Amino acid sequence: MDSDTTSYRPLPSEAEYLGVKAPSVRARPIHTYTRSFPSEQSSKHAASRRRRAKVSAFKELDVDTMLDAQTSHAHRTAIDSLTSRPTQRLRNQPDSFDSLQSDDASPISPNGSESSDQFEFATSKNEWTTSWRAFSSSRLMMLALVLLVAMPLLYDTPLLGIAGPSIIGANAGAIRRFGPQKKEFVDGKLVTRQAITDTNVCNRWSQQSALVNGTIYLYGGHTTTTADQMSDTWNNDFLTIDVTKSWDIALPVIAGRPQPSGPPPVANGYLWNSYDTLYLYGGEYSSDPITNPSPYSLWQYDIASSTWTETQNPQTSAGNNSDGGDQPVLGSAEGAGVSVPELGRGFYFAGHQDPYTTPGWSQQIYRIYLKSLLEFTFPGHSNDGVQTLSGGNTAGSGGVWRNVTQGGIQDTAVFPNRADGVILYVPGYGVDGILVSMAGGTNESFTQMNVIDVYDVGSSAWYRQSTSGAYPILRVNPCAVAFSAPDGSSTNIYMFGGQNLIPYGNQTQYSDMWILTIPSFTWIQVDTKGQSVPPGRTGHTCNVWNGQIIVVGGYTGPPSNGLGCDSGFYVFNATSLQWQNNYNPLTGGDTQNQQVSQQKDISGLSGSYGYEVPVPVQSVIGGKGSGGATVTAPAESATAGPLATGKPITYTITGSNGAEVTETGTASTTGSSASNNGKGGPNIGAIVAGIVAGCFAVLAGYLGFCAWVYRRQLTLYKNHVAMSQRATAAGGGEKSSFLAPTPSGGSSARNKYSTDQSSRKMGSGAGSSGYTAVPPLPMAGEAPIGGNSTANSSVEELSGEPSFFGVLLNPRRSLRVINRD
Repeated sequence: MDSDTTSYRPLPSEAEYLGVKAPSVRARPIHTYTRSFPSEQSSKHAASRRRRAKVSAFKELDVDTMLDAQTSHAHRTAIDSLTSRPTQRLRNQPDSFDSLQSDDASPISPNGSESSDQFEFATSKNEWTTSWRAFSSSRLMMLALVLLVAMPLLYDTPLLGIAGPSIIGANAGAIRRFGPQKKEFVDGKLVTRQAITDTNVCNRWSQQSALVNGTIYLYGGHTTTTADQMSDTWNNDFLTIDVTKSWDIALPVIAGRPQPSGPPPVANGYLWNSYDTLYLYGGEYSSDPITNPSPYSLWQYDIASSTWTETQNPQTSAGNNSDGGDQPVLGSAEGAGVSVPELGRGFYFAGHQDPYTTPGWSQQIYRIYLKSLLEFTFPGHSNDGVQTLSGGNTAGSGGVWRNVTQGGIQDTAVFPNRADGVILYVPGYGVDGILVSMAGGTNESFTQMNVIDVYDVGSSAWYRQSTSGAYPILRVNPCAVAFSAPDGSSTNIYMFGGQNLIPYGNQTQYSDMWILTIPSFTWIQVDTKGQSVPPGRTGHTCNVWNGQIIVVGGYTGPPSNGLGCDSGFYVFNATSLQWQNNYNPLTGGDTQNQQVSQQKDISGLSGSYGYEVPVPVQSVIGGKGSGGATVTAPAESATAGPLATGKPITYTITGSNGAEVTETGTASTTGSSASNNGKGGPNIGAIVAGIVAGCFAVLAGYLGFCAWVYRRQLTLYKNHVAMSQRATAAGGGEKSSFLAPTPSGGSSARNKYSTDQSSRKMGSGAGSSGYTAVPPLPMAGEAPIGGNSTANSSVEELSGEPSFFGVLLNPRRSLRVINRD
C-alpha cells in the first residue's frame, strides 16, 4: 500500500532577492510517496504522536493530530488503517478543528485480524465517515472564511496568473508613483509585475505622446488626483487612446497599460515613433520632491510584443555639421521633438539642461538653454548625413545618434538658444524635406514668429524665412500639427494654445488657433467666436488622425483660477475649423491615414485622410478644398535654401467616378529624385493634361479674337445705318438703298431707330451695355464724317447686319472690312 508524505516548500520570498522583509508566501505542496506495510502503521503513528508539537499554520498536519484525547483505541486503530491512502488535507492550526467523534462500531476483530470482506466493508464505511467528518459544518465555515480573505489578495498574484483590478472596493487616494513594484518568479528569475495605469485623474500635462496606426500612446508627465495638488506629480503612467473608434470628449476610449519598471518618470521629453516602435528621449525628473536623474539610456517599446528594452550609455557619431562623435548622449527637456518615420529618424531641437535632466549638475548652477539639433536614426535605417551610415549602411539595434551643432545660420548670433517650442516636418523641399521651427524662448525672451527657422534635412543646414500677415502673440509650450492638402500643393501647420511666461508668477495661457500655410508662409488666425473653445492651456499634446486634431491634457493655471479638474480631451476639425464634442473616425484610410492621392508615396503626411483646405486658407493661397494653390512660393521671397529653389510634391486628385479632378506637376527641387514622390519615369497624365490645356487656350484665344472683330464690325455697321438715315432725311443719298431698310415716318421714326434699336442691338450683339451716340448730320455739300472711302467700303462689303457666327466662319473677311474702314 502506498502512503503519502506531503511537505511544503515556500516560494522564494522577495526578501531573498531584495534584502528586505517580505510577507509570508503561500506554501506549495510537494508530494512524495513511500511504501509501508499495514502492520507498521500503528507503530509509526504512535511514534509520530509522541514527537509532534503544535506547528505553524502553513505546516502539513496529520489526521491523528485532529483526534480528541478521549477517542477510543479501536476507533484510532481504524483511522490509522486509512492513513496509508493519499488524502487531501486542509492546512491550518491543529486547534482550529473539532475533535472527531466516533458513532460507528469498529469493523476490526478483537484479535486484530480481519477477513477480506470485513476489511472492504470497514474501509468503505470509514472512508465515507472520514469524508463526512472532514467536511463538517465547522470546517466548511473555516474554508469559506479562508477563501473570502485569500482570493481577493491573490487576485493580482502569480499564483492565479492574472492581473486585474481589486474585487474589494475601489482604488482611491493619491496615484502610486514610480516605486516598489510587485514581483514574481519566472524560470527561477525575479521579474517585475507592473501595476496598471490609473486613467482616472484630475489634471494631466507635459506628457510624451506618439500616434501609431490609429493608437495614441501617452507616457509620463504630470498628473494630479485633486485640483489643489501641488507636489508629487511626476509619474511613469502609460496609456493608449483609440482613434479608430468614435468617442465623446467626456468619455474617450482610453486604456491604462502596465507601468513599466525601467523607463523613468519624466516630463517634457519626447516619444519618437517608427511604424512599430516607440523611443523615449529626454525629459526632466521630479523637482518636488527632488529626484536625482540617472545617466541617459534609450528606452525602446516594441508595440507588437509590449516590451521595453534599454540601451545604456549611447554615444554620438560624426557626420555633417555635427560634433566629432564619440560623445555621450545627454538628456535634456522642454525641447521640440518630431518623428519622421518615412525617413526612419527622430529629431529633438534645443531645450535646456539643469539638475533635473543631467546627473551631477549642482543645484547652485543655473540651467542652460540649447540650440543644437539631436538626430536619432532608427534601427534598420540608413542616413547619408552620418559617416558610419553612408553608402546604404543601416543602424544597429540601438540606433545611431548625431548632434548637429553648426549647419547654416545655426552658429550665428541671429540663431538664439531656446526651449519650449515646436517643430514640424514638411515633405517636398530639398532632397529629404524640411523642418519648420516655431515659438519657444527662455526665461527672459521669446522667439519671434514673424521669422521662422527652417532646417534642410538633406543638407543639414538652417535657414530663415520671413512670414506675412499678422503673427501670433509670443509664447512657449503650444502644440502644433501639420496637414497636407489632397493634391500636396500646400501644407498647413495648426498651432494651438501655449502661454506667456512674463511676468513671472502671472503667466497667461492662450486658447487661440493659428494656421501657418506653406509655401506661402502666411499666418492666418482661426475665428472660433461662438464655439465651445477649451480653456487656455500649455504643456498639452496634439495628434492628428482623419483630418481632426486630438488635444490631450494641458496646464490651465494655478488652482486659484477656479477651473478645477480638466484631464483635457478635445477635438478640433481642421477642415471646418470647428471645436466638436465628439471624435469621428472615417472609413477607407490606410494604416498611415494618408490622403487617398498620396497613399502610394511614403512622403505623404500621416493623419491627413479626409482633410480639405479650409476656406479662409483658400482665400489667401488660392485654389479650393482639394488644393490647387496658386501661391506656390513664399510671400516674402526666400533668398537661399530649399524654399528658394524647390516646390512642394504634388499629386493627381481622382474623383469618385474615376475622373481626374485636378492635375498638378511633380516636385521640382535641386537634387530631388523620383524616390521623393514615389513615382518614376515621365508623367504621362501630366503630358496629356498639358496638351489638352494648350488646345483649350488656343480655342479661347480664337474665340476672344472673333468676339473683338464682331464688336468692331457691328459698331461700323450701325454707324453707317445712322449716316444713311440722316442722309435720307437731308435729301437722300445715292447708296442709301444698299443699307438696311429705314422706317418711315420722318424724323420721329429716324430718331427711334437711331437711338432705341441701335443701342438695343449693340447691347445684345456686342455685349455692350452702353449707348452709342448718333453722329451729327453733315452740312450741305459736305461728305459724311469719315470720308467717302469709309462709306464706299462699307456699302461694298456689308450687305446686311453682321452676325457672330459669320465672323467665326470668316474672320479674315470681317477683319479686312475693319482695316479698310
